[in-house]
Amino acid sequence: MYHFQERNEYFQELFDKKDLAVMGRNTNHFPNDPEIKEALISAIMSEEYHNYAPPCGILELQELILKDLRSPRCYALITNGATEALYQVTRVLLREGDDFISTDPGYFITHNFARYSGANVIEIPIYSDKHRYKLTSELLRTHMTHKTKMIYLVDPNNPLGSCLQEEEVKKICDIAREAKAFFVQDCTYKDFADSHFPAVRYYPEGSIAIYSFSKWSGLAGMRIGAVVSHPSVIDQLTKAQMNNLGSSLVAQRGAIAALKTKEKWFKKVFDLERYHQSILNDMFKTLEGFFPIVYPAQTNFLTIDVSQSGFHPEFLSIKLLEKNIQVRHAGYNSRLFGDKFFRVGSTVLREWIDRFCEAFPKIVKENKPSPYEPVRKLF
Repeated sequence: MYHFQERNEYFQELFDKKDLAVMGRNTNHFPNDPEIKEALISAIMSEEYHNYAPPCGILELQELILKDLRSPRCYALITNGATEALYQVTRVLLREGDDFISTDPGYFITHNFARYSGANVIEIPIYSDKHRYKLTSELLRTHMTHKTKMIYLVDPNNPLGSCLQEEEVKKICDIAREAKAFFVQDCTYKDFADSHFPAVRYYPEGSIAIYSFSKWSGLAGMRIGAVVSHPSVIDQLTKAQMNNLGSSLVAQRGAIAALKTKEKWFKKVFDLERYHQSILNDMFKTLEGFFPIVYPAQTNFLTIDVSQSGFHPEFLSIKLLEKNIQVRHAGYNSRLFGDKFFRVGSTVLREWIDRFCEAFPKIVKENKPSPYEPVRKLF
């Protein structure tokens, strides 16, 4: 079997488990506001989808995204999800021999895109309390060269849950500006942070924000996102645009409704997500060798260090899957720290939180820590 078949069949198996507690993909499973669902249904019932959308997105959606980021000097290019936005940015702006700087742990899909563009991928280790589990300007400077073309950060960080403060963002912007490099700030989790500072405000000519609707508004399966940057950068990106016929009209209508109603309902989502984090945190306090590395996490998941427990995170992930609970182990996000942690989602049904809190202590109690050899492949 080819790798892509094995990978797809794994996710098909998960997809077919209708009672699976999906707690490893950071998706938002809270019920949507009725106005969002009405907008999606209306777009289908009117059969608007017979048309192609404007190639860069419906103007109203572009304007709402810029308002949400408080970045009026920029332009929003609508994409089929944030990952397509990352592909577009890396494949168009990077060239053979460029340096692409990011982190380990990180969102390695983007690193792979950079490699396929011929870039030299530099992954700076940040799994350390010394660095507060994020890329500091001091760390970044030690890896800058005359070939640095792009700095890529998920902020707030996936998978660590840390978040840059305003001065930290400004310092990275200054470094990028000095090097005439792009600073790509993946803002997928921004709405779950206590505060977030988009780099496009401080370095508009060279910063790029990646915007997602998958987490805060729960539209993961609709595949809708955006690239936000200076019009001159967007102009470069659209010279070889993947979705030149526009993104899904149905998804865009849902995204418009989500942004127009956000102030009405998102605070409840934020508060419930933080409450779920607290339940998980209280449970882990009862177990020796397990602790959240950032609490409260500035994301919609909690990342748990297991290095003092003797258990391997992949072993724990497999045992949880046997209980119909899916989490994500560190190997998905790290080459250096794959034995250190796993993450568990918190924008999920309370029933799933309770199921996890009941199952996990039993797994720890019923199994002995030992050297681990994978018995099945996880993706």
